[in-house]
Amino acid sequence: MDKVKRFTYVIVGGGIAGVSCLEQIKNSKLENESILLITASPLVKAITNVAKLTKLLVNFDVEERESNFLEEEEISVIVDGVELLMPDSHRVLTNANGFIEYKKLCICTGGKPNLIAENNPFVLGIRDTDSVKRFQDCIKDAKRIIIVGNGGIATELVYELKNVEIIWAIKNKSISASFVDPGAAEFFLTSLESTQKKEVVSKRLKYVVSSEDKKDDRVTGSALGPDWHLGVNLQGRLEKGRKIGVEYECKPVAILSPSEITEEKRKRVVGKTEEWPVYLELSNGKIFGADLIVSATGVKPAFPAFEKGSNIAVGEDGGLLVNEFMLTSASDVYAAGDSCTVNWDTAPHWFQMRLWSQARQLGAYAGLCMAQQNHGETPVLDFTFELFAHVTHFFGYKVVLLGLFNGQNLDGYELMVRITPCVEYIKLVIKDGKIHGAIFIGETDLEETFENLILNQLDISIYGEDILNPDIDIEDYFD
Repeated sequence: MDKVKRFTYVIVGGGIAGVSCLEQIKNSKLENESILLITASPLVKAITNVAKLTKLLVNFDVEERESNFLEEEEISVIVDGVELLMPDSHRVLTNANGFIEYKKLCICTGGKPNLIAENNPFVLGIRDTDSVKRFQDCIKDAKRIIIVGNGGIATELVYELKNVEIIWAIKNKSISASFVDPGAAEFFLTSLESTQKKEVVSKRLKYVVSSEDKKDDRVTGSALGPDWHLGVNLQGRLEKGRKIGVEYECKPVAILSPSEITEEKRKRVVGKTEEWPVYLELSNGKIFGADLIVSATGVKPAFPAFEKGSNIAVGEDGGLLVNEFMLTSASDVYAAGDSCTVNWDTAPHWFQMRLWSQARQLGAYAGLCMAQQNHGETPVLDFTFELFAHVTHFFGYKVVLLGLFNGQNLDGYELMVRITPCVEYIKLVIKDGKIHGAIFIGETDLEETFENLILNQLDISIYGEDILNPDIDIEDYFD
């Protein structure tokens, strides 16, 4: 019988959360402690070019590297799948390497695409590098594709795709609703239709949102990371450029083959009468033909099976419930990234959203907790959990989201908005004279000032609409 391999720390998953976890452990571990990464792929995510934009807002790049670079840092790596987690005996059963024994285990296995159809060659979910490569192979010969979903991947695809007709089917009343409000969505659409970004007179708006009007449409493999589309050829075969049509407030009803298009259904097919490899019937009654359907409808948490009797606690969204130390309900088993669901009383202006930035945040904090608890110390919840902070790029614009940027869990708040079409969009969420969230689109350079205002909860009511007056340097108020 093969000898059981033993390690102090075992991390399962080589994505952003897993690598962030092991890097934190590496910086905190004692000399006699060992680290093992179990990854299903020989390629793992490496975080590079980390730049702090504010105290909490961080920009970084994600690269894929051969996992052997970790071995140079005295981290053991096994490229293998995990068959079973055995928390009672502190063991992991792998597919090809037998049993692995641990003192502390962290599950960072990410999520899997929430596909609208499984095992359909014309339906593709984009979640990792392999799926991007498959998409490249498909898109180069495509004249029309259908994108289903309204989150980050869908939004980035619609902007980046060239020389192809796009049908964008979304369940919401506005595009990119997972991240921005209808006003910002209109800003994006206007910019998309404009041939160039040009500065015009700014408009400042202020209005009140009642609890009846408020909606929280947050939507929640190894995540691709920021700027995944750079260097990726996303061009179809049309010669007339890109055409985008948005179908609002609809959901997929059926995916149909050409043989399933009856005479009755043929009357509801939108567009040219040519034959397509696949058709999508929507809840609004319309049917669209296409060369490919992209399912970008979020992810479901994924993790290996636990042995019978483990009774591991799982949240309503399918994620492993973790406490304020990133511990699951199983002793010495932690979880981070998309595979976990936070289960503690969070700060008023922070909430979980399955993003690559939070995968890094949760993974690093899990690694810190593992090391400190193994050394007999009690971790303190990291300051980064005081405020939701995320930076990304949509439609060629820098987008910063802070705090309760869409008024999540707030009633009776008001919004203050400044719009310079094709240049910038700024929205503040204000309640009782205090800022609780903000969206900044474009190069506003305001994120640090308003991050501090949200954290400090200063009363800004005396400044009125001057808080967004473009002729006033607001930073001077709060030096």
